[in-house]
Amino acid sequence: MYRVLRVSLKAAVRDDLLAKNPSARVAMPKAERTEARYLTASEVASLLRAAEDTRYHAALSLIAHTGLRSGEARALRWRDVDFGEKTLKVRGTLSRVDGRLEVTEPKTAKSRRTLPLTSAVVEILKTQRRTQRRERLRAANLWTDTGLVFTTETGQPVDSANLRRALNTAADSAGLDDVCVHTLRHSAATAWLESGVNLKAVSELLGHADIRVTADCYGHVTEATSRAAMDTLSKALGI
Repeated sequence: MYRVLRVSLKAAVRDDLLAKNPSARVAMPKAERTEARYLTASEVASLLRAAEDTRYHAALSLIAHTGLRSGEARALRWRDVDFGEKTLKVRGTLSRVDGRLEVTEPKTAKSRRTLPLTSAVVEILKTQRRTQRRERLRAANLWTDTGLVFTTETGQPVDSANLRRALNTAADSAGLDDVCVHTLRHSAATAWLESGVNLKAVSELLGHADIRVTADCYGHVTEATSRAAMDTLSKALGI
């Protein structure tokens, strides 16, 4: 709010509506640092196993493996997936506009990105494609060809609430509290950082506009990581 107000008043000075910018003498408020809720790798695995019987297991698995935002995963089209190169392109996000689900532009310019896929994720997507083809045959003339990877039984876009319900059911079954779809994204980022992937690379994989966003959200480290860091230093010092 401070930044928007300051820019607006600066424009007013430029247009001779104000003699000076009154916000220029006000110090910028300090933003509170919020650390993201995350799950351990074993907890994520347990959650995905519990979600196997839900309709959106593949979507949740993709988010857990790639750190995609929910809207990005739900906006993914088959034309954005390259099985040969093992990559997917993030080109948009699924949002509700005037009551309708529509694919809109990505959150930021950095959100438009290409992600490498592991062989396991490629198999998840291939299985999803086979499942969708069977559903298309069953739906017949009721099917709407949106080209989306994840759809309803009739090919329509998936509402975020559907994905959320599937995750909540799985979380309850796995005995995990305070879990949302975004938790899978946070968990992927944390796992990358703890395995030694540098902050800049993680920021680009997540599609953050600024590396500082990544640092603020994922500044935490687990006790195991802290202990490993101390052990590494001791070895380097020859102790």
